[in-house]
Amino acid sequence: MIEIIVASGNKHKITEIKHILNELDVNVKSVYEITNEYDEPLENGETFEDNAYIKAAAIRNLFPNCYVLADDSGLMVEALNGDPGVHSARYAGEQHNDADNNALLIKNMSNVAEDKRSAKFVSVLCLIEPDGKVNNFRGECEGKIIYEKRGDNGFGYDPYFLPNGEVKTFAEMLEEDKNMISHRKKALEKLMAYLKENI
Repeated sequence: MIEIIVASGNKHKITEIKHILNELDVNVKSVYEITNEYDEPLENGETFEDNAYIKAAAIRNLFPNCYVLADDSGLMVEALNGDPGVHSARYAGEQHNDADNNALLIKNMSNVAEDKRSAKFVSVLCLIEPDGKVNNFRGECEGKIIYEKRGDNGFGYDPYFLPNGEVKTFAEMLEEDKNMISHRKKALEKLMAYLKENI
């Protein structure tokens, strides 16, 4: 069995990764379960791939002989030239919260026509193998930004994101239904396929 150490303390995220990879002979653990020496690095990359690698590399410094995994994700809005993008969590400033981020998003979208409101959630997983090989797996969920908040589930921009082909926003969906079509699920499925072939 191989051990995969994940750069996240988010129990939901760890559970989702374990669930997707459950048919493989792997043991998925949060870095926080193993050590208190991990300090979250500054995510100053220009792409999701950059930031995922920064986080994975920080774990690899502590555990050079293990598989390490990190992800970075966010919302890209076409009419805003891809913003909030890598700044999704801090869109409204460092003292961010979901309400402020959403308020700024909707303000910036106030003059955008219905047919120009396309957006996508992006998730990039970075896996660094014990030999140093770096692999990126990207998943996307396309949709649009709606005008009014809908739903109380989820987090972040979920109340304003309506996936293509769906009648419910991410925030109106049950967690298990969201996870079936989410950007992270798609990235995890690519990771799963890679691990099946290579471990």
